[in-house]
This record gives sequence, C-alpha cells and structure tokens, in this order.
Amino acid sequence: MATLKGLVSVLLLIATTLFWGIPLFVLILLKLLAPGRRAKLRVLAGLNAVALNWIGANLWWMRYWLKPRLDIRRPDGLSPQRWWLVLSNHRCWTDIFVLQFALHRRIPMPRFFLKHQLIWIPIVGQAWWALEFPFMRRYSREQLARNPTLAERDRRATQRMCERARQTPLAIYNFVEGTRFTTAKRDAQNSPYRHLLRPKAGGTAQVAGLLGESLSGILDATLSYTNPAPTFWGFLCGREGQIHCHIRRLDVPQWMPGGDYHQDPDYKERFHTWINALWQDKDRALDTSS
Repeated sequence: MATLKGLVSVLLLIATTLFWGIPLFVLILLKLLAPGRRAKLRVLAGLNAVALNWIGANLWWMRYWLKPRLDIRRPDGLSPQRWWLVLSNHRCWTDIFVLQFALHRRIPMPRFFLKHQLIWIPIVGQAWWALEFPFMRRYSREQLARNPTLAERDRRATQRMCERARQTPLAIYNFVEGTRFTTAKRDAQNSPYRHLLRPKAGGTAQVAGLLGESLSGILDATLSYTNPAPTFWGFLCGREGQIHCHIRRLDVPQWMPGGDYHQDPDYKERFHTWINALWQDKDRALDTSS
C-alpha cells in the first residue's frame, strides 16, 4: 500500500511539474528574447509567480494526500516584501518541501545554492536557471591546488545572485553542510557534532557580507526526523513519521555586513566562530529532539 501511495505521489509531482512547465517555458523564451535587464526583471516576476504556484500546488496535494505529521514552529513578523537568509541543516530532499510548508508565501520566492549537475534535470533544472539560482561546482582539494582560480567560479555565481537580489526582495536558502547528513560522512570528516556535518562558511559569509544591510534577519532552521534515515521516497510513501521544523529569527550582527571572507583573515575567523557557535546550538537542539 505504501509503495502504491508513493507511485501516485510521483505521478502527482510529475503532473504539477508538467502543468506549470508550459507557462514556465513560455516565460523562459521571453526572458531569453527580452532586451535589457529591466525587461528581464518583468519576466522574472512572472517566473516567480509560476514557481510559487508550482510550490503551492505540490504543498496542497502533499497536505491532503500524504498528510505529513509536521511540527512547525516559526517566528512572527515574516514578510514576503523583505530580504532573508535561511540557514538549515540537511537530511534529505524532503527538507526542501518541509521548509516550504513552514515558509511558503511568508517570505519571498526561495533561491537555493544548487549543485551544477542539477541544471540538467528536465523542466525543474531549466526553471532554476531561469529563476537565477546560483549553481555551484564542486572541486577536490587536488583540483583547487592545481588551479586555485576554480574557486572563483562559485564566488562569482554568489556575487551575481546578490547583485540581482538588491533589485527585488529575495529569500536565500543555504544548506550549510553542503551535502546530506549521514553518520558515515560525519565520521569521515571527523565532525565535532553528533547530528551535523561541519558547516561550510564561505557562501553564507559572502551573502551576509554583500547583502547584510538589506537583510531583515537570518532564519535559523533546524530539521529533525523521527526516522533516523529519512528519504524523499519514504516521504512520498507517507511513512516518514513526524518531522520537526523549528525556525528562529536572528538579527544580522553589526560586524557582518560589508566584510570580505576571502580577503580578510580576521573577518574569516570571526565568521567561523559565529557559525560554529550556531551549529553547536543546533546540535544541542537536535540532542533534545532525538
């Protein structure tokens, strides 16, 4: 029965994607043909509306078909007309939909840091590209040692997103660990946390440095699952158990805006201290919920 429910869920996800994919590709074509940034921004507003409707349609059928057991706590005072930075731990693809259950239309259209390979996913990958999500490439230490300029590609992608973000309210989501948590990954990187991988500070620091004065706050999301090994397929089958999503609002520290993480070693050390303290708090919170 659970497998049948999962197959129906996949069909519903495909159906909503195909339905909203039609206006999406019309707008993508218009954006490619639009002359100048001002015209592209008007098309981007339409793309945002399509994406928000696609998210809303999926949340609707998930709510009534899957009936997920969600424990959501979020702060008051959120607004889709302001700028936000959302930081979260990462367990599985379900995280994205859980965060949307908590924040959809309460803050602006989300932008995620995505692996570059995801651009090739049919319809969704092209949507992310047209919506100007930052696509990040992963390089090994050996590759960076041979060619240090490779790291500049991700920095330039983040900078372009931040420059464009000043033109319209935006919510930037970052799964700070950079990959899904597993105990094997935790042990391999000798993480000091029980429930988390080491946080990757570079992208978050760059966003905070470039957009800090525009941000209305930092939303710190902590996700935990009753299932110790959650999967998106398990969620689509309706057998994931209770999911907790607790979000708190943090003020942007006064020292954070305008800093240069990659050029200022004092700023870099201060940012690492800040984000490691945040991760220690999150690990303790996960201790109480596990």
